[in-house]
Amino acid sequence: MRTKVTKRAQTSVPSSIRKRYGIGEGDMLQWVDDGQTIRVIPIPADPIRALRGRARGEALVQKLLVAREEDRQGEHGISSS
Repeated sequence: MRTKVTKRAQTSVPSSIRKRYGIGEGDMLQWVDDGQTIRVIPIPADPIRALRGRARGEALVQKLLVAREEDRQGEHGISSS
């Protein structure tokens, strides 16, 4: 996709990109220049709300409980094998 930069150094974010990444009015865009490429990273107006529900289905609580149990066993020198 290509966009043109205007006389005022402005450009548009293509509609398909806005929809895919949920970019809307009021959202900020972070420009990252690594010396060879430029990346544009969307920063939502409310980053907490944007992350809500992202880890759904990852069984994070179960993974945390397993990790804590492994840590507990390691502290007491208990081997499960």
